[in-house]
Amino acid sequence: MCADVTQTPLACVLLAAGKGTRMKSSRPKVMHKLAGQPMINRLLNTVEQLKPDRIITVVGPDMDDVTEAVKPHKTVIQKKRLGTGDALKTALSELKGFKGDVLILLGDAPLITLPTLRGLIQARHGHDKVGMAVLGTHLKKPKGYGRMILGPDSFLKKIVEEKDASPEEKRYTLINTGTFCVESDRLEKWVSKISNNNAQNEYYITDLPVIADQEDDVKTTVSICDDPNEVRGINSRRQLAELEMIIQNQLRDQAMEDGATLRDPQTVYFSFDTKLGQDVIVEPHVCFGPNVIIGDNVHILSFTHLEGAHIEQNVSIGPFARIRPDSHIKQGARIGNFVEVKKSTIGAGAKANHLSYIGDAELGDHVNFSAGAITVNYDGFQKHKTVIGEHVMIGCNANLVAPVQIGNGAYVAAGSTITEDVPENALSVARNRPIIRDGWATKRRKMKKEVS
Repeated sequence: MCADVTQTPLACVLLAAGKGTRMKSSRPKVMHKLAGQPMINRLLNTVEQLKPDRIITVVGPDMDDVTEAVKPHKTVIQKKRLGTGDALKTALSELKGFKGDVLILLGDAPLITLPTLRGLIQARHGHDKVGMAVLGTHLKKPKGYGRMILGPDSFLKKIVEEKDASPEEKRYTLINTGTFCVESDRLEKWVSKISNNNAQNEYYITDLPVIADQEDDVKTTVSICDDPNEVRGINSRRQLAELEMIIQNQLRDQAMEDGATLRDPQTVYFSFDTKLGQDVIVEPHVCFGPNVIIGDNVHILSFTHLEGAHIEQNVSIGPFARIRPDSHIKQGARIGNFVEVKKSTIGAGAKANHLSYIGDAELGDHVNFSAGAITVNYDGFQKHKTVIGEHVMIGCNANLVAPVQIGNGAYVAAGSTITEDVPENALSVARNRPIIRDGWATKRRKMKKEVS
């Protein structure tokens, strides 16, 4: 009788020790980002939804950033990169005493979905003789992938790496994805039997099905993933870009499904955690960095970049605007072209319509922050804050030298450099009177002409 999958304990092993040599990067391969998120974290987020008893990540030496990224889960170090079998052997120390299913995944294949993993676990429990399930998929052009060879009983006979495959075996289109679900009881025994007698002289977990059959008459079944994109791995910058496009298309479709209008979807780039309200309109060439929340009825115009920002409802932003982290744009505000906002709160109904910088500031409701005005927030050593009250008029080309406060209802004259607080309802003019010399230009031109 088959076991109840929901009652079977689960442990997950993520193989993430690869250097990513073909990516030509000093960064570990699994730390390269997809939609603003390291690929190992994308995979980890999916695995966590299975609620396993433990998650173990196999890393290489000097991969402290990967260890930090997967906390609080355990990591083990594969000191020598001798293949996936050796990586799994390294993880066995953290599986001591565990009884249940062990799910083995590749850290550089981050698009695998929760239903696919659940299907693989279910397949492991589909027959009393089965002690292992391997995830496979069909490819029309399987070059470069290990082939899965089925026996007459439909169980997996063996997995053959392409370099070791015969011409006949290379014609098979069912390929190995590198994702396994194995019963824990005999895993250590089977792993100890893996040899490196192959073209790469490495230890492959793909040997496990044959070993399990030969040693204990334990069968391996294959669970088929219908969408090959789910199990695509990343070994190069090109493949990284290809998977980025897959994710972006998924995020674009989801945004439109949830009630946003994308004028030109292929030019809009989302982060993995972007949240859009209903009736949001996004014009072409907009980029969302991590941690952006957009309220209802927001209009984001072209060539705008947002990151770490909370935008309330009925706001208009752009074109050519940049909203930087820790910024909060309140309802009905307008941020126009060539305006940069950093670590600031923009009050309800406030306007900064063009050519302004607002950094480390609080703008009250219905402030008018005119063209060319800036908050001068940095003195060369520290950042300082500007606080502007409600219904304040900041004139064109005004410099607000922080720390400074502008009271409710105050006016700051155009061209002023404000270094002192401005009281409520006051006018502050901080500029020299013009010096006018009648006829000076005529005399200047005449003098230049005589010299030449």
